[in-house]
Amino acid sequence: LEVPVSLNVNENTHRVPLEVAEDIIERLAKSLMSINRYPDREFMPLREALANYLGAGLKPENIWAANGSNEVLQHIFQAFGGPGRKFLSFTPTYSMYPIIASGTQTEYVAVSRADRFELTPELIRAAIFEHKPNIVILCNPNNPTGTPIGLDCIEAAYDALTEASGGILVVDEAYQEFGADQSVTAVSLLPGRERLLVSRTMSKAFAFAGARVGYLAADPAVIDALRLVRLPYHLSAFTQAAAEGALAHATVMLSTVDDIRAQRDRIVTELKLMGLDPYRSDANFVLFGGLSDPAKVWQQLLERGVLIRNVGLDDPAKVWQQLLDRGVLIRNVGLDGTLRVSAGTEAETSAFLQALREVLAN
Repeated sequence: LEVPVSLNVNENTHRVPLEVAEDIIERLAKSLMSINRYPDREFMPLREALANYLGAGLKPENIWAANGSNEVLQHIFQAFGGPGRKFLSFTPTYSMYPIIASGTQTEYVAVSRADRFELTPELIRAAIFEHKPNIVILCNPNNPTGTPIGLDCIEAAYDALTEASGGILVVDEAYQEFGADQSVTAVSLLPGRERLLVSRTMSKAFAFAGARVGYLAADPAVIDALRLVRLPYHLSAFTQAAAEGALAHATVMLSTVDDIRAQRDRIVTELKLMGLDPYRSDANFVLFGGLSDPAKVWQQLLERGVLIRNVGLDDPAKVWQQLLDRGVLIRNVGLDGTLRVSAGTEAETSAFLQALREVLAN
């Protein structure tokens, strides 16, 4: 939908700074002069740049990249999933996980989160020992709820998975840069944990959603497995050039993150003042409840030129029952009564808050 304020898909609404854009354009022009040739199949300069960005002593051999983190996840399921294998995650979480898993015929096991969508080491351990999955994905902070987890949850998951099935643990850190404490990252846990994979993206904090660059850090043996399943030359020369340019200016590219955090926290504060119920978030968005008719609120905001995300259903219990009547059992994750809004620029956030006040006052 074309609207003045789009805050519905967790994008970074700040544009790429001009000085960075000019450098990226130069790099793209240089790539164009040899576009008749296939791109670097192993994209080593990009892997080196990503390793330098992540730090923690990582080397290019520890890094993988693809066309968005969705393709990274697809490679993971192609390499480690498949018929007879089982994938576990904690719902509600990123909706693409089960879709990608189904494409490889990997069985999906959904385990409900605790109250207010939180996770604990005990809950994680119990689920892993019960189901003995081959793949576990922890989204941190979680999408669509924004809920962060501590390193103790990740350590508990890894230890339990190693003992229960010898499977792999994927920590999806697509929104990690927006967290309050940047030292809390699964990247710090990689040494000595050869079955730990940490997925990231440049779509969010780097404001690079249209470039489609996702990446992963893991043991070199994991990277070798992913190399076996990728399509030949899967990263174009333009993608590599643009990503290398953005990483060369990482400090400038990430300069908007503090502002986005501030707008997110502002949204939380203002929603509480309106009598609504925002959930804890370390991402660039806020899930909030306390609405008797979220679909109506969503529509009235849209009529005022503000587009946010309706992550629930008008009658989820009815939909659940009707699917069950047709022989399809899914999980009612309890997102009814909620909406989700991305933290935009100060002006966009102000427009959303003002529109919401008007809607609630009617």
